Amino acid sequence: MIAKAYALFKKDLHSELRTRYAINSLAMFIIVAISIIMFAVGQERVSEALTGGLFWVVIFFTAMSGLSRAFVSEEERGTSLTLQLVAAPSTVFTGKLVFNIILVFTMNTVITLLYAALFESFVIKNFNLFLLSFVFGNIGLAVSSTIIAAIIAKAGAKGTLYPVLSFPILLPLIISSVQLTLSALDGTSIADSKYELAIVISYDVIMLTASYLLFDFIWKD
Repeated sequence: MIAKAYALFKKDLHSELRTRYAINSLAMFIIVAISIIMFAVGQERVSEALTGGLFWVVIFFTAMSGLSRAFVSEEERGTSLTLQLVAAPSTVFTGKLVFNIILVFTMNTVITLLYAALFESFVIKNFNLFLLSFVFGNIGLAVSSTIIAAIIAKAGAKGTLYPVLSFPILLPLIISSVQLTLSALDGTSIADSKYELAIVISYDVIMLTASYLLFDFIWKD
């Protein structure tokens, strides 16, 4: 299973490096979104609360612009049937998930560095708490985006359906991640943010478990 999942990950990676569809979409959205925020703010000082909220707004909408390609590309190229024949559903999902996790972490690391460089109020006072929220928030975002991409792959209006399904599913994760980011900017201790952190970790576990249980039915439908 691990070898086949790794082979699928390498296929997606080589395909993305050749076409650069998701990379270009994510890069352009990051540049445009942050530029618009900077022009709108102007010379005004943005509060830490607003900066933390806008940070996750950019992350959410950037993910919506590029992560839906996980399974849509297989349908467009006509390779989904081949994958069903040569690999188990759990193997396919694992390969796609690993690719999306790496893509999400790369994307959000760039966003974090740009925010730290461009916004004076984005000063992380509790780095450990921010790192925990960053890691578990990104994992939850990647897992949810991967299973949603599998659901909408065979739909006609893929571009419209993806954000519609993603928003209610990702809302608990985004709200908790925003609160954890604000706490990290305020210097709140990890102990004082344990409830929000527990929500994010629980979300990741539930989504990962549900995705593996349901993907067999989604993939073969």
